[in-house]
Amino acid sequence: RRIKGIQSTAKITRAMEMIATLKMKRAQERGLAGRPYSDKITQVLADLAALSRGTEAPHPLLQSRPVSKIAVVHITPDRGLCGGLNTNLSRKTGSFILEQDMPVTLITVGRKGRDFMRRHARDIRAEFTRLGDKPSLLDTLPISRIVIDDYTEGVVDQVYLVYAQFVSTMVQKPIMKQILPVEPAEIPQAQNVDYIYEPGPAAVLGELLPRFVEMQVYHAILESIASEQSARMVAMRNATDNANELIEDLSLMYNK
Repeated sequence: RRIKGIQSTAKITRAMEMIATLKMKRAQERGLAGRPYSDKITQVLADLAALSRGTEAPHPLLQSRPVSKIAVVHITPDRGLCGGLNTNLSRKTGSFILEQDMPVTLITVGRKGRDFMRRHARDIRAEFTRLGDKPSLLDTLPISRIVIDDYTEGVVDQVYLVYAQFVSTMVQKPIMKQILPVEPAEIPQAQNVDYIYEPGPAAVLGELLPRFVEMQVYHAILESIASEQSARMVAMRNATDNANELIEDLSLMYNK
């Protein structure tokens, strides 16, 4: 009976591994599909920033100010069974909060991160769950809108993203990245392409900067999905291997 029970468990973990593999590949494809758009908007942004420099007051999303309150967009999966991914992400954000001598408010994306922060009585500004495995840019706009509005209205003075960067199938790296204010280092050097901007560089820059922030949030969520599925695939593969080893040991004992 014990052997049969473990065999049933191995079948389940094997099926979960295969599903996670498929979802991981799809998430990678979606991330790669959006890369040309992201690269182009970054290039145009660099050109616009160069043309607009010194002409008038900088865009609100480019303006730095004394920091009295910080916001963190904390991105985690909705589900578990993905190794230490959720724990590592929540530790990353938790350690950052403890290091600060000022208020830190959270925008949680994903049930696991939200539940962790609730248990530790953190200040949660907004929460988002059930984005699914294939969110569109439109699905993530409410998150970006809160971030942009809170920064431009002076509710917060810095905004960070915490998410799992997909390095490889075996490696998912917790990342903390500042997205507001947009730092000059994030905008590359202009390519000296002779574009004509209407109604003018400053006006177009004002439209593109929010899109730039939206793309960063969306890209972080896609990276997190790919990381979640790869971590789950590895965890389920290890569980299947362990179950098969246990079946072999029990079968050997049974046949002695």
